[in-house]
Amino acid sequence: MSSPTSDEPPGLRTGTLTTADISFFVVSAAAPLTVMAGVAPIAIVLGGIGAPAGYLLAGITLAIFAVGFTTMSRHVRSAGAFYAYITRGLGKPVGIAAALLAMLGYNGMEIGVHGLLGTATADTAHSLWGVDIPWLPVSLAGLLLIWYGGFRSIDFGAKVLGVLLLAETGILVLLAGGVLLEGGANGLSLASFTPGNVLVPGSAAVLAFAFTAFTGFESTVIYRREARDPARTIPRATYIAVSFLGLFYAFVVWTVIQAFGDDKVVEAAAGDTGGLFFAAITTYVGGWAADLMHVFIVTSVLASLLAFHNAINRYGLALAEEGVLPPAFGKVHPRHRSPYVAGVAQTALGLAVVLGFAAAGADPYTQLLLWVNTPGGIGLMALQLLAALAIPFYFRRVRHDEGVLRTVVAPVVAAVLLAGAIALVVSKVDVFTGASTTVNTVLVSLVPAVFLLGLLLAYRLRRTRPETYARFAAEPSDPGEPSCPHPTSSSSTPASATPSSAAPRPSPSVAD
Repeated sequence: MSSPTSDEPPGLRTGTLTTADISFFVVSAAAPLTVMAGVAPIAIVLGGIGAPAGYLLAGITLAIFAVGFTTMSRHVRSAGAFYAYITRGLGKPVGIAAALLAMLGYNGMEIGVHGLLGTATADTAHSLWGVDIPWLPVSLAGLLLIWYGGFRSIDFGAKVLGVLLLAETGILVLLAGGVLLEGGANGLSLASFTPGNVLVPGSAAVLAFAFTAFTGFESTVIYRREARDPARTIPRATYIAVSFLGLFYAFVVWTVIQAFGDDKVVEAAAGDTGGLFFAAITTYVGGWAADLMHVFIVTSVLASLLAFHNAINRYGLALAEEGVLPPAFGKVHPRHRSPYVAGVAQTALGLAVVLGFAAAGADPYTQLLLWVNTPGGIGLMALQLLAALAIPFYFRRVRHDEGVLRTVVAPVVAAVLLAGAIALVVSKVDVFTGASTTVNTVLVSLVPAVFLLGLLLAYRLRRTRPETYARFAAEPSDPGEPSCPHPTSSSSTPASATPSSAAPRPSPSVAD
């Protein structure tokens, strides 16, 4: 673990995170319990008993994406993650636009969830104690709590997320175990995976929901500088995250279908969408387990918020080191080694958005959560698509010993599948938001609008600040140097170990 000398500013705590730690961060961001209890019943209503297959198909698509994504992670050591990969393959203008899109995506996913925190906590208090509490104080307290979690060291955050993730996945395993031991309502059936039940009119909507359930899995690369042996840790954590989520989602949804029976589950889900999982665990485990599930949904939301907050802070730090954001965002706390100024800024932005929605009398779930999350989720999917497109272009222009399957076939297939997934989500956006056509048009349009703004910023930087533009997403000149040699940078070394081969440099035409 590196430590700054007395004459250099503090940097991130390198060599700290294990494969398990990074997996905790990215799986927690997806909020498995919240996704299952809150969203899976809707997928069952729309797609019938074939819903589990939708989660498997989404997982397979993202696993294909991960092949090229993790291969590139061994060659690109910049702290910029997504935007660095995109810059190497598609050029600096697209890379800078991708950086802005990443900030929209991760902030949208994090800030909107504060509305869910308020409503989930209020629902839990009412269910357990019959107490009605307003959502806003809970959301404001959540902002403060998440800020503190991000302010502390990264290993502190990993420990917290490990405990919270164990709780939320444990209660779902308990539910599944109860159903399997009892043999379900009418015996166990694999009808959910037959073509006749998978290929139904509602399958497109199920797939749209399924893809959004994996949001955040790709953020493994954000923690490169803090990972132990990142050339191995990052790919392992990425594969573990996407494999676990795909298999776990499909398994849990299937067991809930068995709890009610293939012939009754759609009717049960339609009659009580929000209570489907609670009814199942009450029947097969006990009322005490349903009470625990209420509590763990709140902790699941908190874990997701902390995971996204940490990711946003590291993007802010990287962009400050690039010279795109103000230098203050690049300051790292001398004791906790966290990007604390970026954390304060992100919390302030969240506070402004939450208070703005509250002042407008907006509903914390149907408006704050869904309206803010929607462009965030679409933005992150667009980043995945851009990264998939960038991979073959990058490897075409540099010397490497990677196979064509990893550098061409998998990225191209992933790009086609991700483009289809984005089209599905956009076409079903009214199902996600329940909003008017005008509102949905604005929400979806935010993604290309921010991307266009990023392109304009890139051309402005090239004209007015050519030095900043020239070093954007630059590789470290050697493994011992910061990933971006900005004079005000307070980052430490980018990795505790170098890749197996030195990262090849693209030609100048690629970078420009």
